[in-house]
Amino acid sequence: MNAQRTRTDRHRARACALAVLLAATSPVIAGAQQPAAGSRAPRAITLDDAIKLAARESEALLIARAGITRASGQQKQARSQYLLQVSSSLVYARTLQSQFEALAGGTSDSVGTTPASQSVCAPKIATTATAAERQAALAQASTCAAVQGIDFSKVSFGARNAYTLGLNVTQNVFTGGRISGQVESSEAQVRSADIELVAQRAQLSLDVTQAYFDAVLADRLVAIADTTLAQTEELLRQTQVAKQVGNQSEFELLRATVTRDNQRPVLISRRGDRDIAYLRLKQLLNLPLDAPLQLTTPIDQPEMVTSVITANAASTPATSPVAASDTSTLNRSPVRQSEEAVKAQEGLLKSAKADLLPSLSLSSNYQRLFFPNNVLPSLNQYSQNWTVGGTISWSLFSGGRVGGQIEVVQANLDEARAHLQQAKKLASLDTRVAINQLQAAEASFSASRGTAQQAQRAYSIDQIRYREGISTQTDLTQSRLLLEQAVANQAQSARDLAVARARLALIRDLPVNSGALGGAAQRATTQQQTQQTQQPQRTQSSAAGAIGAAQTGGTTP
Repeated sequence: MNAQRTRTDRHRARACALAVLLAATSPVIAGAQQPAAGSRAPRAITLDDAIKLAARESEALLIARAGITRASGQQKQARSQYLLQVSSSLVYARTLQSQFEALAGGTSDSVGTTPASQSVCAPKIATTATAAERQAALAQASTCAAVQGIDFSKVSFGARNAYTLGLNVTQNVFTGGRISGQVESSEAQVRSADIELVAQRAQLSLDVTQAYFDAVLADRLVAIADTTLAQTEELLRQTQVAKQVGNQSEFELLRATVTRDNQRPVLISRRGDRDIAYLRLKQLLNLPLDAPLQLTTPIDQPEMVTSVITANAASTPATSPVAASDTSTLNRSPVRQSEEAVKAQEGLLKSAKADLLPSLSLSSNYQRLFFPNNVLPSLNQYSQNWTVGGTISWSLFSGGRVGGQIEVVQANLDEARAHLQQAKKLASLDTRVAINQLQAAEASFSASRGTAQQAQRAYSIDQIRYREGISTQTDLTQSRLLLEQAVANQAQSARDLAVARARLALIRDLPVNSGALGGAAQRATTQQQTQQTQQPQRTQSSAAGAIGAAQTGGTTP
């Protein structure tokens, strides 16, 4: 009688364990949540909220926007050479000593012992001179011309104070294509910077999607491991009870104990992975690392992921939105950036070749000159100086400098064209890889859903068989492990499908995924990024040098 009652209690406990297992290992675990830190309530974040929050706080987007500002400034510098260059100046000079002081007056302040010679034109007539002597001296003096001294204090030679107020106007008339080449290069850089911003925004959306669903997957794996540990503990408790009444051997008790102890490190590892996944997500969102989060977007609805990604698809206001999943190779952002790099180098080559031709510029300089006796000038007393002229510059011999510049720019152009061909090949390969990954993820997701259902059905049957004494504890444990693996595979395939859908939706603006294409693709991508980083510096230095040459070349005669 007691044995029958014990057997009935054992069957009820097993039935309760079965119900707990089926409820805990359900494929859909809504509202994945991280345990709250301390007493703070977790912050609920959807995938859409995460993408928008990352876009507002991303340093990568700030760097890309700075690149647009830099390219726009270089474009303004290049275009400014088409317009008049007007500059003004105000110069003050104080003369302490001048070599023209001796010419300013007719007397000398020098004192000597030698008697001053008597001037014929200004004779000294003695009081004792006769009338004839006086008449002769006056007649001699009347033959001398009147002496008029030069007042050098009224001109710049000897003025104590000098103010010069000037206005200079310069206009480039012909530069042999130098300015137009720089403008074309700067415009290409502006378009390339716009493409880079869109690409960075698309890459950020993909990174956030991956980090978000990695955290959701980690939550689900922790829940599975926690449920599995609870099941092994319940099985151990039942085995202990059965051992006490003599229905189970000590070997079965040891087996149940080892099974429970082996599950604890798995749970600890899963929790560590979850914490790391949440830290990565918070870092992308620029949130405090200790802030608790609750992720509310389900992982089992890939259609929702596609709609969210499409709604947040990056497109600048200057361009019209494009349809999602644009897989054309020529529309990929790396290809378009490489094309703009080629156009920029073509403009620089045109500008370099312009040094072989003459350049013509016109200039005019107007000045007002003030020479006051005091420090402050009188605005009504001034002199004017106004000149108009032109300058023709032609490099007749440069010692190979112009030819060397042309060779350097021609090499850069050849390199840019080679990078363009590489970008087309890599973009085509990357697109095909993304499509294949999506197809594989869809097939894996469909297969995992069927497998999880079958594993759940098998575990239910094995529970009944074990309750009736047909199967052993080993069979039940094997069925539980299969069910656990099937549910974990389903969660992993759901995550992979969501990320694959997001990648294909953003494929037009994404950079090449060099990590999935091998080492050669990584090296080629690194070289292209280095070229695109150095390109704005080359354009800026060339434009600055040309502007400086234009300003110094327009001298005033």
